Amino acid sequence: MAEPASDVTRLLHAWREGDPAALERLTPMVYQELRRLARRHMRGERAGHLLQTTALVHEAYMRMVELELGFQDRVHFFAMAARLMRRVLVDLAREHNAAKRGGDAVVLSLDEELVPAIAAGGDLVAGGDIVALDLALEELAGFDPRKARVVELRLFGGLTIQEAGEVLKVSHATVERDLKMAKAWLARRLSAGAS
Repeated sequence: MAEPASDVTRLLHAWREGDPAALERLTPMVYQELRRLARRHMRGERAGHLLQTTALVHEAYMRMVELELGFQDRVHFFAMAARLMRRVLVDLAREHNAAKRGGDAVVLSLDEELVPAIAAGGDLVAGGDIVALDLALEELAGFDPRKARVVELRLFGGLTIQEAGEVLKVSHATVERDLKMAKAWLARRLSAGAS
């Protein structure tokens, strides 16, 4: 049975205040949701990928613990977990690309269900290259950080429009508008990059 969001938020605050026992109580409460996020990230990866779902959860969780981030609440915690999972996958893809300089790059593909979330009716890029998407999101963040963050929260974090609005402290309509504009920009940018 899932723990109430208020319990997670309470434990996050206790952990931030320096209670190490809070982290021990928090871990089992958030583990299944972290695995769901990781499965979402890993679903579109190639067969035989070096990183498995559990390893992705552990790597992202360890980075969160090491960074000692100050989480505001449960939604913020999972948004940060999604961002760190994205970073883990992009870092791994870049390591593989660097190891194979001069040869074919390893392409980590996006979840097939997520591709239409950015570009309805077509692929983002050939193979759904997560590194290309990451570069495009970084470019978008350079001139419109909120739109990039909306995409990250929805695409990588699986947050609802309402939850993304809570994290960003904007209205439901603003999140929808930002998402629509960001999807159009990313679709154009990624299709131009694939040409």
